[in-house]
Amino acid sequence: MPLSEHEQRLLDQIEQALYAEDPKWANTVRISDPRSHYKRRLIKASIGFALGVVIMMVGVVMSLIPLGVGGFVVMLAACLWGLSSWKKMNGFGDTAPASGTAPPPGKQARRGNRGSFMERMEERWRRRHDER
Repeated sequence: MPLSEHEQRLLDQIEQALYAEDPKWANTVRISDPRSHYKRRLIKASIGFALGVVIMMVGVVMSLIPLGVGGFVVMLAACLWGLSSWKKMNGFGDTAPASGTAPPPGKQARRGNRGSFMERMEERWRRRHDER
């Protein structure tokens, strides 16, 4: 729903006050794309993964089991962090869409009219029985 003229003027005034109060922060917020944040996190996770590999290999070569396990844990944590960043960057995050926005095609159509598990199974059973 579009904003009324009054709401738009208020929003502009708030925005101008923000720019006047902290221009550096306002410029950063205005320009930055949320995906760039996730790209930086993905790069950091890649570096963490490589560091974990190095730590694990040092632990294996020096026969220090706790160091090798620690390297593996670092690799695993970096991999999970990178995967979550990649999902959010590409729109596969688990955040629900805001109300008033259209769901991705196919998602809501499948989930919209679903009942319980048993109701769906009974419906499938009826359809199979009717086809015979």
